[in-house]
Amino acid sequence: MKIAIVGATGMVGEVMLQVLKERNFPVTELIPVASEKSVGKEINFNGKTYKVVGLQTAVEMRPEIALFSAGGETSLAWAPKFAEVGTTVIDNSSAWRMDPTKKLVVPEINASVLTKDDKIIANPNCSTIQMVMALAPLHKKYDIKRIVVSTYQSITGTGVKAVEQLENEYKGEKAEMAYKYQIHRNAIPQCDVFEENGYTKEEMKLVRETQKILDDKTIAVTATAIRIPIVGGHSEAVNIQFENDFEVNEIRQILHETEGITVQDNLDTFTYPMPLYAHGKDDVFVGRIRRDESQPNTLNMWIVADNLRKGAATNTVQIAEYLVANKLV
Repeated sequence: MKIAIVGATGMVGEVMLQVLKERNFPVTELIPVASEKSVGKEINFNGKTYKVVGLQTAVEMRPEIALFSAGGETSLAWAPKFAEVGTTVIDNSSAWRMDPTKKLVVPEINASVLTKDDKIIANPNCSTIQMVMALAPLHKKYDIKRIVVSTYQSITGTGVKAVEQLENEYKGEKAEMAYKYQIHRNAIPQCDVFEENGYTKEEMKLVRETQKILDDKTIAVTATAIRIPIVGGHSEAVNIQFENDFEVNEIRQILHETEGITVQDNLDTFTYPMPLYAHGKDDVFVGRIRRDESQPNTLNMWIVADNLRKGAATNTVQIAEYLVANKLV
């Protein structure tokens, strides 16, 4: 099984390599791919050393699967070229997510939509993945009508430059800025660029991708995305209005029985999800589960996950695992 990692030297690419190793994915040959400036660099994986190659070389090597994490422009230009030689691409950028001909997949929710013909598969946005992981089983039972979500997102979602900016500001040093403003001791109410409607791209991803993954365009979603100076993962305050009423204990039980979800919800012991504890883990953590007393059939939850793992690398690898297990590659 030849596996290419496109963007192997980036933040998510490095985590992809780590996750492949941890989950014993059947890699017989690794093809690390990066930009021209990184070609020739060496990467160690499972006791072997591999040289980073360029995109054209990787296409010519015809890997079975290519895991992409190199930005939208690269994906738009190169994913079809890999697909043309028979490679199945799992893309971590926003390039293909809302393409009606491409599947948008969270394996625990909708991997069954995949077929051998799907040569470009989209990995959802990190903040969407953790939210729909918690909402999908509840939607089946109670029928979601409306979602109001506020996200508190790690700087790792922006990349290495943002982490360096925070570290420099913490030390009181001036250096290159990933954001327009200081992030140390600050909260920036802008993740990604603004669209014409006044919402950011990140906020609209939560709207559009949630509807596509849950296969229900009637679900109303409104979002506010905020960048905060942490590195452990993304947090979300989610308010969900259902068509049908619920018992809070039943909600806890459903989530407790859902694969990939860990419920942390004990007020007596001050147990609730935090990025500090989600960091480096693959589960989505859910807590502060309580009824919204201001209107009927409405629930509040707090959802936390490591955005580089389940929000990106782990979800991508899980899709690859599904393809292999079901002989779709």
